[in-house]
Amino acid sequence: MARRRFFVDEVRRGEAELNGEEAEHLTRVLRAEAGQKFEICDGVNLYLGEIVEARKRSVKFRIVETLTVPEPAVRISLMVSLIKFERFEWMIEKATELGVDTIVPVQAARSEKGLELAAGKRIERWQRVARAASQQARRVHLPGILPSATLRQAIRTEGRRRFYLEEMHGCPSLLSAALALPDRRDGEAITVLVGPEGGWTDGERSDLAGAGWVAASLGPTILRTETAALAALAILSSVWEP
Repeated sequence: MARRRFFVDEVRRGEAELNGEEAEHLTRVLRAEAGQKFEICDGVNLYLGEIVEARKRSVKFRIVETLTVPEPAVRISLMVSLIKFERFEWMIEKATELGVDTIVPVQAARSEKGLELAAGKRIERWQRVARAASQQARRVHLPGILPSATLRQAIRTEGRRRFYLEEMHGCPSLLSAALALPDRRDGEAITVLVGPEGGWTDGERSDLAGAGWVAASLGPTILRTETAALAALAILSSVWEP
């Protein structure tokens, strides 16, 4: 059985400390005690840690060794139009489980009004959601949950692999568009832009095409924004996985 993995704020001088509810879960539920070993992650590196002290809400570790972590086959950034926060939060959790690299909330013309003003106050909560999901999924690298951007700012995002999801007929499927890309490389970055449930305006489509973004479809049915984001992430991950 794989060792349990816990995220800590930092590893310093060969030591780490877990506090709060996670420490309480480790001591009360898992009955952890000095001498037991667990995987410890600081969001960048993975370590094998041995408990040296276990209290109710504080567990201290000494680092035994640094563990090898394979690099991800692909780094996918989701730029997702803002939707009601409970659904956006659910999307963050599931996208984290699927291996997303970064998530950027985007305000498009047909996004629900007012959400962008409140989104800034949600970043810390969304980061906590991503951290909990990363621990559950046994990730090493925490996904970045970035401040919200306007669509104009999102369009200016640089990269050689940039797709925007399109519901209109005539554009290729995301799977076929990804498979047709020349010179696919391990570890490369891909950006996917997911529109609002009201769809793109003609002006937005023109701006995206003019900036070199590639339109791609997820099929004939109309998906909710959070569903489309997860479907795109799963498709692209499968194309790059060995």
